[in-house]
Amino acid sequence: MERSKVYFTDFRTKLGEGLPSKLKRLIKAAGIEQIDMENKLVAIKMHFGELGNLGFLRPNYAKAVADIVKELGGKPFLTDCNTLYPGSRKNALEHLECAWENGFTPLTVGCPVLIGDGLKGTDDIVVPVKGGEYIKEAKIGRAIMDADIFISLTHFKGHEMTGFGGAIKNIGMGCGSRAGKKEQHNNGKPHIIEQKCRGCRRCQRECANDGLIFDKEKKIMSINLDNCVGCGRCLGACNFDAIEFTNYAASKDLNCRMAEYAKAVVEDRPCFHISLIVDVSPNCDCHSENDAPILPNLGMLVSFDPLALDQACVDMCLTAHPLSGSQLTDNMSKPEFVDHHDHFINSTPESEWRSCLEHAEKIGLGSRQYEMIVIK
Repeated sequence: MERSKVYFTDFRTKLGEGLPSKLKRLIKAAGIEQIDMENKLVAIKMHFGELGNLGFLRPNYAKAVADIVKELGGKPFLTDCNTLYPGSRKNALEHLECAWENGFTPLTVGCPVLIGDGLKGTDDIVVPVKGGEYIKEAKIGRAIMDADIFISLTHFKGHEMTGFGGAIKNIGMGCGSRAGKKEQHNNGKPHIIEQKCRGCRRCQRECANDGLIFDKEKKIMSINLDNCVGCGRCLGACNFDAIEFTNYAASKDLNCRMAEYAKAVVEDRPCFHISLIVDVSPNCDCHSENDAPILPNLGMLVSFDPLALDQACVDMCLTAHPLSGSQLTDNMSKPEFVDHHDHFINSTPESEWRSCLEHAEKIGLGSRQYEMIVIK
């Protein structure tokens, strides 16, 4: 397979040029103007950060991307989909308030902020996965699929399950609706937490398979395991976090499903991808806290190929020196430490990332072979 081009610049700045301006210059050097954006709707997918977390990308970077889209005649909007877990981003109202509190408003980013899968995370569209082995049809936030052009803006960091969170995770997991996230994360069927169930029956209206049974005397919902297909629609409908899935997929299954979801998002439309290796926290920005960075700030990378971008980012990280006082160096100082010669696995030994990139290449998401082009 032909090598993909990945463009890189570091975080050094010259007098009079800030990092947002340098990011703009990098994006233009990579040839984003090749995409016809005139009067096109452009989704810019990023993570707004959970409340309490300060490791997410600053709104200034999002504004730099939106500014370029507008310069090219496009109509950008910043977007993410609701979370599977209870938190400050599980429905559009709380998600938007979280985004605003973390600094993402139309004033600060220069474009509208939309939640891709609607009010309760149930506004999705079924998208075929060409060549999918784990997923035949992905459930993607409707607003993201309605966009003419897709841009991913990724905070490259560690992750407690997938080793690192890069472009493929930002796209695949991030663009899945609540039901789509469930499909990637979990095997099996849900159960009801009885003490949380209010008997509102909202979940039952979302079930197309008679998978929910309401006890009129106890006023509590239960699962009909014979009829339930494990689609996750009920989870998105519940306002009280009374429904959960606990049969979590193994890391390899999660990684492969995530790659297939990413392929569904980017297939057959113009795309561009941006990753910033900055504030490399050991865990996802979905946490309500961020631990000290495990690696130094390495730079900004962009590509038309999300797989090549992830490969280039992880390669840079693996050759970097760990930062003292971090989860990574704490682990390395333990008497029982086993060196995996991999900063992400040394930081979180139960995580695994290689299967994601291997499967992404297998299904044709992109190439792991790349040419690095340095922009000063």
